[in-house]
Amino acid sequence: MAVSAVKNETAERGYYSGVRGIARAFGTPAALTMLFLGFGSGLPFLLVGVTLAIWQREVGFTLTEIGLMSAASWLYLLKFLWAPLLDRYPMPFLGRRRGWLLVSQIGVAAFLALMAVLGPKNAEFVFVLLMVATSFFGATQDIVVDAYRTEIAPPSAQAALAAMSTLGYRIALITAGAGALYVANFFDWRTAYLAMAILMTLPMAATLVGREPNVSQETYQEARRLDFAQAFSAPFTEFFTRHGTLLAIVLLIFVGLFKFPDQVIGVIAGPFYLDSGYTKLDIANVSKLYGVWIGIFGAFIGGVGVALVGIRPMLLIAALAVAGSNIAFLLMAQNPGQIWAFYAAISADNISQGFAGVVLVAFMATLTHPAHTATQFALLVSLAFLPGKLASAISGFLIETLGYANFFLMSTITVVPALLLLLWLWPRIGDLVQPESADIGR
Repeated sequence: MAVSAVKNETAERGYYSGVRGIARAFGTPAALTMLFLGFGSGLPFLLVGVTLAIWQREVGFTLTEIGLMSAASWLYLLKFLWAPLLDRYPMPFLGRRRGWLLVSQIGVAAFLALMAVLGPKNAEFVFVLLMVATSFFGATQDIVVDAYRTEIAPPSAQAALAAMSTLGYRIALITAGAGALYVANFFDWRTAYLAMAILMTLPMAATLVGREPNVSQETYQEARRLDFAQAFSAPFTEFFTRHGTLLAIVLLIFVGLFKFPDQVIGVIAGPFYLDSGYTKLDIANVSKLYGVWIGIFGAFIGGVGVALVGIRPMLLIAALAVAGSNIAFLLMAQNPGQIWAFYAAISADNISQGFAGVVLVAFMATLTHPAHTATQFALLVSLAFLPGKLASAISGFLIETLGYANFFLMSTITVVPALLLLLWLWPRIGDLVQPESADIGR
C-alpha cells in the first residue's frame, strides 16, 4: 500500500473512532441510505419463506408441498455463485453498485406483485417459478447491499453502517411478518403482497438518491479486464494471494465458526418454546416482536463498541456473548411457563445476536478487496451461516438423546474452536485492512 494510502486510511480510522467518531458515522448520509437498503434486503426474505408458508397452508397445501417449495429460498445461501458477475459486469446506468441495486429491487417488486396476482393455487408450477425469481432478485439485492456498504465507508465506520442496515432489515422482518399477516387478515393475501411490492419503492428511492461508492478507476478497470472465467476465479485467488494460504484458510474457518453456538440451535428454538409451556401468543409477543427490537438494540451496541475500542476486542466479547447467551435458555427449561424467564432468555439471545452480527460484518468488510467486494463478501456471509445450518439439522436428534439442558451446555462449549482461532489471529488482525481506503460522505 502506498504511503499516501496508509495516511488516508489512518485518517479515516481516526475520523470515525471515539465518541465523536460515533456521531459522525451514524450521522452521515450513507447511514440513512443503509437504513433503507437494509429494509429492502429484509422485505422479500419472509415473503418467500415463513409468511408465504402461512398463505400456502391456508389455501390447502400439504406440509410436504410447502417444504419442497421452500427450497426456492436456498438461493440466499448460494448467492456467492453468481456474485462474480455483479463485480465484473456493471449496469450501463447509475454506476457499478447502484445499477445492480435498482435492477434487483425492481425485480423483487415486480415478482412479488406477480405472486400476488397469480396466487399459490393457480398454475402452481408458474407460481414456483415466481418464488424462485423473487428469491433470486432478493439474494442479488443482498449481494450488492453488502458490497455497497463495504465500499462506501472505511473499516472504522463499517459497524455503524451495519447497525443502520440491521435496523432497516429488522423493521422489514416485522413488516413482512406481522404487517403482512395483519393486511391479509383485514383484507386478503393479494392485497398484502401488493402492499409489500409497493414498499420496495422505498429502497429504490434510496438507491436513486444515494451516491456511488468512491472506488478508484484503477480498481474498477481491474475488475473490468477479467474475462468470464476469470470473473469467477480471480476473487478467490486474490483472497489467498493477499492473505497467504495459511492465514486465508484460518480466516475462512474462523468466520464459519464465529456464530456456530447460536446457529446450531436452529429450528428447534420454536419447539423448545412450546415444550417449555409457552403459548403461541407468548412466542409472538416475546420472540417475534420484543426479540426483534432488542436485537436492534444489540446491533447498535456493537456499532458503538467497534467505534470506541476497535474490532479485535469486540470479536472476543461477541464470541463469548453468543456462546454465553445459550446458557440463558436453561432458565426457560428450569422455569417452564414463567414469562420472566422467556423475556430474560430472549433478551440475552437477541442482544448477543445483533451485537455479534454487526461486529462480524465489520470484520468481514476488512477482508475484501474493492475489485471483488461482492463475491468475497457473499462467500464470507455464506460461510458464516453454512456450518451452523448444517449442524442444526441434527439438533433435534441431539436433544432427544441428551435433553435440552445438556444440549444448551454443549452448544455453549462449541465456542472454544473459534476462541482458539481468534487467539492465533489476534496479532495478525490489526493488519487486515482493505487494500484501498474508501470514503464516506461527510
